Amino acid sequence: MARIRIPSTIVIIFVTVQTGFLLFMYARYSSFMPQSEEKPSQVHILILSSWRSGSSFVGQLFSQHPSVFYLMEPAWHVWVKMYQNSAKVLHMAVRDLVRSVFLCDMSVFDAYMPWKRNLSDLFQWAASRALCSAPACDSFQRTDITSELACKTLCGRYPFSKVEEACKTYSHVVIKEVRFFDLKVLYPLLTDPSLNLKIIHLVRDPRAVVKSREQSVKALARDNGIVLSTNGTKVEDSKYKVMQEVCRSHVQIYETATLKPPNFLKDRYLMVRFEDLVRDPLSEISEMYKFADLSLTPRLKSWIYNITHGQGPGKKKEAFKITSRDAVSVSQAWRNVLSFQKVKKIQEVCKGAINILGYQLVDSEKEQRDLTLDLVLPRRQNQFSWSSFNPKH
Repeated sequence: MARIRIPSTIVIIFVTVQTGFLLFMYARYSSFMPQSEEKPSQVHILILSSWRSGSSFVGQLFSQHPSVFYLMEPAWHVWVKMYQNSAKVLHMAVRDLVRSVFLCDMSVFDAYMPWKRNLSDLFQWAASRALCSAPACDSFQRTDITSELACKTLCGRYPFSKVEEACKTYSHVVIKEVRFFDLKVLYPLLTDPSLNLKIIHLVRDPRAVVKSREQSVKALARDNGIVLSTNGTKVEDSKYKVMQEVCRSHVQIYETATLKPPNFLKDRYLMVRFEDLVRDPLSEISEMYKFADLSLTPRLKSWIYNITHGQGPGKKKEAFKITSRDAVSVSQAWRNVLSFQKVKKIQEVCKGAINILGYQLVDSEKEQRDLTLDLVLPRRQNQFSWSSFNPKH
């Protein structure tokens, strides 16, 4: 019987083509099959901002939501414990702490807090509605709007273990943090399969930030030293060196997220300007909630309306408190309070941020004081208005 000899090169080509076809069919088939690695059950939101930018207010917009477990600046503990280091050196420790909190692993605080501790040992714990309601504290319901004063009075002595217990019962974990100055530091969290992380980047007109910082000079002195790497020496930012670093970081974060960003940032970054938020709260908050996979409740709508439509800009002693104020007046107060000489200096050190984030420079004191001149450049068409919302309903 005659044998047909097939050259070895043809055999190799045939096997290669067959293997390629099988791999193609497998890939096509598997794309229709459910993935073995599911997304984490919780949604993780990082409110990324800087001091005196309205981040405590935005934090409360999430904290008061019944589906949200919220912590305000947990990395404060890292900076207090390791204050002789620079912000850059502390980035990794801060990132590791934030990751653990997102995963509801509160043992990370063992290195920064006393062993026997209560809820009240956690920085700004009472700003978290989740720590003022069950299972963390029995005094309030999840749907209640809580106040820091009432929470401090009723819940402070509950055990710290309740923090972790409560965290695991929520669909969303939200952290507000002001101690990141580089978006790339967060890449390991954004690519971590155990996290479902989204970032809300809150910015504010640097001139308004300076006006607000002047109400809190002593409270910010230690943080200023860490930003400027002074080996633990407190600094009053009279020459706006800290503001220069803050402005630089906002530009870096925004440009990294919007100019040729990595694929894993797609649909996971949202920049919000404080001025847009206070001018049209319902529209901006609805957008943030949609981004975070949350929905507004009637009770939250009423509360948001009330705290943004108060009388006056707020008092100096309320600098770190969320009270009912005329939010638009707050955003414009710097134009009447700061001298034009100060404004010129701030514009010099933060010119890049002012331009990139969509604010208008002023060339004279007359322009600064003229409130009919809008210094917030338009970003997009608003789709909602408060005129269609009645807080009594």
